Amino acid sequence: MKLIIQIPCFNEAETLPQALAELPDAIPGIDCIETLIIDDGSGDGTADIARQLGVTHIIRHPRNLGLAQAFQTGLDACLRLGADI
Repeated sequence: MKLIIQIPCFNEAETLPQALAELPDAIPGIDCIETLIIDDGSGDGTADIARQLGVTHIIRHPRNLGLAQAFQTGLDACLRLGADI
C-alpha cells in the first residue's frame, strides 16, 4: 500500500523542517510512504526548503487560494500519484 502524506503550507519555511522530521519513516502494512507539499502561494521560500529537505512531490499555487483549495489540490495530486491512502 502506498501512503502519501499531504501537507498544505503557507509561509512555513521556518517550521517545515521540524514537521517533516516528525513524519514516520515506516508504518506496519504500508509499503511506501511519500510526502506531498502544497505551497499555497508562500513568499518565504517554503517550496525551496521542502526541495532541500528531499521532498519529491511539491505543488506550488501562484497565489494564496486558501486551505480548502490547497487540500483539494493535494487530494487530486495524491490520486494522480497512485496513493492508496
